[in-house]
Amino acid sequence: MPSGTVIETEARDAAAADAVRPRHVAIIMDGNGRWATSHGLPRFEGHRRGAEAVRRTVTAARELGIEALTIYSFSSENWSRPEEEIGQLMGLLKRFIRSDLKELHANNVRLRIIGEGHPTDPEVQGLLDEAETLTRANTGVTLTVAFNYGSRNEIARAAQSFARQVAAGTLRPEDITPERFDEALDTAGLPPLDLVIRTSGEQRLSNFLLWQAAYAELVFLPVFWPDFDRAWLERALAEYGRRERRFGGVDANGR
Repeated sequence: MPSGTVIETEARDAAAADAVRPRHVAIIMDGNGRWATSHGLPRFEGHRRGAEAVRRTVTAARELGIEALTIYSFSSENWSRPEEEIGQLMGLLKRFIRSDLKELHANNVRLRIIGEGHPTDPEVQGLLDEAETLTRANTGVTLTVAFNYGSRNEIARAAQSFARQVAAGTLRPEDITPERFDEALDTAGLPPLDLVIRTSGEQRLSNFLLWQAAYAELVFLPVFWPDFDRAWLERALAEYGRRERRFGGVDANGR
């Protein structure tokens, strides 16, 4: 039976999470391969178990009232992985959409894809487009899947768009404000990013939502992604609830 101190700590954590709930949470789902290695299993099994963790996390986010959940599914750098592993990852993505899309839609989840897509696999792109179209009018949690996504590329694409408008004389350079830049990014229309969670114990952003994370809270968890569940999500939310967000300002005590 847990001690009184443990019970009190858990109660404080729950209260902190409930007091300040982030609207937009992003997750770097790291550690599938290391999880598999630690269990003496092939890397593919780690990715398969990682897909199950995605299902658990989407359900938990919906039940906990999170407005937007963004997950790092496949980075633009991941194409450098072995061809066999890429094929396995694409197969998992296809199966996830085919098997889960109906349930996501029934639960009022809106699915959104950000990134550049990949022309060499039109089947994947077609499934992603179908999922977005089917769930576009849903009003529950927005699940944003970053697929073939890289934040520096995203920022460069936005800058190129502004440069073309300036060259065409339809935009003045002084009109390019941070707010306008927000609207040119893949995440336009989503709530401001409040919390970034990374699993596996690594402590870096890995080219994920660099602009959006300017004032987000970062929580790094010592758990491989396949073991991530609602309890770990609540732990991250509790940590977020304990943070004092000043956005570059000072608190009432001048700190």
